[in-house]
Amino acid sequence: MGSYKKNAFTYSTIVAMGGFIFGLDAALISGTVKFITKEFGLTDLELGTVVSAPGLGVLLALPLAAHACNSLGRKKTLLIIAALYLVSAITSALAPSYWSLVAARFLGGLAFSSISLASMYIGEIAPPKWRGKLVSMTQINIVIGLSAAYFINYLIIQLLDSDALWISDLGIKEHTWRWMLGSEIIPAFLWMVLLFFIPKSPAWLIYKDRIKEAKHTLQKILPADEISLQIEEMKKSMQNNTEGRSVISQLKEIFSSPMRVTLIIAMTIAIAQQATGINAILFYAPTVFEQLGIGTDAAFMQAIWIGLTSVVFTILGLLLVDKLGRRPLIIWGMTWIILSLGICFYGFKTASYTISKDDISEMSTLSNTERLDEIVNVKYGSDIEFKNALKGALGEVDARNFSGELIQKAADIDAILILIGILSFIAAFHFSVGPVMWVLFSEIFPISIRGIAIPFFTLITSLVSYFVQKFFPWQLGTMGISSTLLFYAIMVGVGLIILYKYLIETKNMTIEEIQLALVSKLKKDK
Repeated sequence: MGSYKKNAFTYSTIVAMGGFIFGLDAALISGTVKFITKEFGLTDLELGTVVSAPGLGVLLALPLAAHACNSLGRKKTLLIIAALYLVSAITSALAPSYWSLVAARFLGGLAFSSISLASMYIGEIAPPKWRGKLVSMTQINIVIGLSAAYFINYLIIQLLDSDALWISDLGIKEHTWRWMLGSEIIPAFLWMVLLFFIPKSPAWLIYKDRIKEAKHTLQKILPADEISLQIEEMKKSMQNNTEGRSVISQLKEIFSSPMRVTLIIAMTIAIAQQATGINAILFYAPTVFEQLGIGTDAAFMQAIWIGLTSVVFTILGLLLVDKLGRRPLIIWGMTWIILSLGICFYGFKTASYTISKDDISEMSTLSNTERLDEIVNVKYGSDIEFKNALKGALGEVDARNFSGELIQKAADIDAILILIGILSFIAAFHFSVGPVMWVLFSEIFPISIRGIAIPFFTLITSLVSYFVQKFFPWQLGTMGISSTLLFYAIMVGVGLIILYKYLIETKNMTIEEIQLALVSKLKKDK
């Protein structure tokens, strides 16, 4: 591997670490759900607010990031984002109240734009033949971060059963969720330090007419005989923007007639990726597994399997994205997602729930267990029916605090089938639409508008993600898990139909060649 290739790989790896911090930040909250719900007495919607607070923060951050990455540059904007992750991790771990925790996590959401900016930066320094692999590194780091979060949460849960003095001294038992969220502090600090060693984006330097500096950066990542051609291609791409570089003019270009196919592809995949419900599963993993009636410890353990599956199939997708191409991975991957969600829907739909007198007698932590006498040996046909019966018998607070344990005892469910369905869904997502969306975002927009276009469509996918996270606890409490999963499958199906018609293949093409292919597709559709 030549020195320029090593440099491109090194810079991409450092920037892609933002994906690791994102995954860690996103998934650590999954382990805290029961603890913060009990400590702050949260309702379903309040819990959704805590979990989705970063999703709300990123909605505000992305327009600002779009402006910052064009005015300050990609590197400086990434440094600001790393600092936000660090401050958010510290304040989340120390949050004294529900609203301060929401505010701290909202602050972290301001940093979630790291995903779009990482894809943008890597897409601008990666050679065309390496672009798919290097951009997908961000997604690999996301799933490694997710896996690390699930493992950290599981490890902390296991420590709760220990009588070791140091565990008491550190207050792990009393402040379990704070230790979970605080585990992000060290990696966030490390990423911020490493970002000082990356160069400025050559595309941004050309955007600012700083040609000499752009050549200096390109000398680190390209052979000498390719630099002049690369600069000319970047200049030519930017000449397409004749109205100036204001945000409004670039947004107008995104919605202009010549960009219609690009708009349809980007909008559809931005919505469909999060409409799969992936963040409902990832951010509430132990809660979802408790629906299988396997108990808290087992639920945290199964969450680790989600992380491991994510890593394996993201790597597999990375290895194949430049061999099979973007379109096959998207089309077949979304089909796989629909089938997986269908398996989960069937498994939950055919489950039943019956609590016995013996089950109730084993619950030493629940007071006044006679309140459950009216539902003893009554068979309920769905999780929502059983939860409603618990609320009627125990009241909102006790039903919320003990529903996981009661479901574990009452569920008559094909847990293996559903576990296979969930892991299959995770595999399908991370093999296809998960990483490939970011690859497409780094490819389908001309340089002249990518500083606005990528954050804009990331804003769309973040908005969908926010609604999924915000309302998932409410959906579980009102629709039940089977109907919720069916809803996700239908949304993915609609997206699949649209992308089957409009999505083009972009592998091994320069950004300029991709623009010509999109124009050709537009002409064919007229």
